[in-house]
Amino acid sequence: MDPGASSPEKQDKENLVGIKSKRLGVCGWVLFSLSLLLMIITFPVSIWICLKVIKEYERAVVFRLGRIQADKAKGPGLILILPCIDVFVKVDLRTVTCNIPPQEILTRDSVTTQVDGVVYYRIYSAVSAVANVNDVHQATFLLAQTTLRNVLGTQTLSQILAGREEIAHSIQTLLDDATELWGIRVARVEIKDVRIPIQLQRSMAAEAEATREARARVLAAEGEMNASKSLKSASMVLAESPIALQLRYLQTLTTVATEKNSTIVFPLPMNILEGIGGVSYDNHKKVPNRA
Repeated sequence: MDPGASSPEKQDKENLVGIKSKRLGVCGWVLFSLSLLLMIITFPVSIWICLKVIKEYERAVVFRLGRIQADKAKGPGLILILPCIDVFVKVDLRTVTCNIPPQEILTRDSVTTQVDGVVYYRIYSAVSAVANVNDVHQATFLLAQTTLRNVLGTQTLSQILAGREEIAHSIQTLLDDATELWGIRVARVEIKDVRIPIQLQRSMAAEAEATREARARVLAAEGEMNASKSLKSASMVLAESPIALQLRYLQTLTTVATEKNSTIVFPLPMNILEGIGGVSYDNHKKVPNRA
C-alpha cells in the first residue's frame, strides 16, 4: 500500500469540509513567493496588515488561494495572513441562544396549540461550520423550528403539558445528530410556553373544577361516615353509664357559657339530682311520723 495515499475515511472527511488537496501547484508556489516577497519589501508596514489577533473564544479558518489551509482552525493569539493570497473567516465558539418563535402545531388529538422554545448550541468545529454550510446559524434556526413542529405533532396535548422535559430531550437529540456535520453541538433545548385556545382553557378549567368538587363531596361523605361511627361508639359508651350523659350535658353548658358571656337558664330535672346525690323525690315528700 502506498504510504502517500490517503485512506477512504480521510478522503471523505476532506471532501466533506472542502479540502481536496493541500498542494499549491506551480502557480500557487509562484504566487506564494510573490506574496512573501511583497511582505518583506513593505516591511515593517506590512506587519500591521498581515498579523491578526484572534481572541480566546474565536478561531480563524484561513483560505489560501481558495483552499482551506489546515484541518484545524487557527487561534487564539497572533496569526500570519499573507497579502493577496490569504483570506480568513472568524468563527465565534461561544454558546449561541436561538429563540424559536411561537409555532402553530396540530397535536395528535387534533388540538391547535402554539409552542415556543429556546435552543442553546455552540460551534465545536470552525472548519466544518464554514466549509459545509452557507449560514450555520440560520440553518440551525430553521432546523430547530422544523424539528419542534415535527416532534410535537406526534404528541397529544396532555403529553405535551406533562412531558416537557422528555420532549425537549428528544428534540435535542435530533438536532444534535442533524447538525453534527455542520460542526454544531446542541447543549440544551427548552420549551418555554404552550398556548392553547381560550375556549379549550375554559373547558379544561370547568373539568378541573368539577373534578375538585366531586373529590370534595367524596371527602365530606367519608367524614360524615367516620363521624357517625364515632357518635355510635360514644352513644354505646354513654348508654352503659347514665350519669355520664348528665355530666356531658353539664360540660356542654359550661362550654357554651365560656364562649358567650350570657346568662343561661335551664330546667334541672330531679332525676339528675337523683343520679348525682342519690336523693329521691318520693323520699323527699315522705315525712317520718314521730312517736
